[in-house]
Amino acid sequence: MSAHIETPSISKHDAARALVDATSLSAHFGAPAALELVRRAEQRAHSQVLGDGPRWLQAIAALRARGPTELQLDRAAPRFSPSADLGDGMSPADEVEATLLQLSPWRKGPFEVLGTLVDAEWRSDMKWARLQAAVNFAGRRVLDVGSGNGYSVLRALGAGASAALGVDPTWLYVAQFAALRALSVGPESLAQPQLAGWVLPLALEDLAGVPLQADVVLAMGVLYHRKSPIDHLERLRSVVTKTGVLVLETLVVPGDARTVLVPEDRYAAMRNVWMIPSVDALYVWLRRCGFSKVELIDVSVTTEQEQRATAFMPSLSLADFLDTRDPQLTKEGHPRPRRALLTARVA
Repeated sequence: MSAHIETPSISKHDAARALVDATSLSAHFGAPAALELVRRAEQRAHSQVLGDGPRWLQAIAALRARGPTELQLDRAAPRFSPSADLGDGMSPADEVEATLLQLSPWRKGPFEVLGTLVDAEWRSDMKWARLQAAVNFAGRRVLDVGSGNGYSVLRALGAGASAALGVDPTWLYVAQFAALRALSVGPESLAQPQLAGWVLPLALEDLAGVPLQADVVLAMGVLYHRKSPIDHLERLRSVVTKTGVLVLETLVVPGDARTVLVPEDRYAAMRNVWMIPSVDALYVWLRRCGFSKVELIDVSVTTEQEQRATAFMPSLSLADFLDTRDPQLTKEGHPRPRRALLTARVA
């Protein structure tokens, strides 16, 4: 039988602000940047009414009470294991799973939380396996743009990054990372070392004017959602240090340097896909935006093994968005999703 968990009595009007956590951020990214990031995040939180917020905070509180956990972040599924001194006070596995499901849908993963596998829609470990040999994270500060729930934030720390900051405007993803971070801290937060990783409820556009740069900037699965991909690339360039590297992963189509797909309506059921370049066109975009030493690391067709529905994301996924007669096409008749992974330096 599990112990009683004190849950926060925070309304849906105040839940967003409760999710903004930048503890110790200034120690790694500097006080001016940290203070301005927190101010902007809290400003955005002030206008948000999160109907699911109290439920998310209840789940976070329940998981925090199970900590602190021992972390193993250099794994395909970052592991949050019970500390040895927790003894028999742990909740049954089905209770942990039920708590994690309160934070569904989980888009990125997997994670192993107190013995429960969070099998997310995306096998993000497959994407990580493509980039890890090409990027040196050791001792570097990392910025993950469009981080989702912080899977790559944790993997970067596991690969030796000194600190990793994710930004994503989706509040559920911020809550999911808050739950994982709470596990690493435990109920006595002031007595425990802080994980040097954060996810703040911001978009890249919200960083304009903030004195923030990182040695490794991850921008994976975002470019095609931007109405102006050139503006997006220029913003990315502004947050890469002079000796740093951009890691860009995006949808691409076959073709030459003049080939760019602009869907009339949807692409693979997504309304917010604006432009999908060929790899050669992407090279041109990056160079025009001031990047140099552009290197193609990988091009992979997205498979149903990498993106699929699971118990932690039980709605429609890739298989539902492909042409039933020709799986090399989307249901709209466009080329099936394939993704290119590139690195680029600042000129």
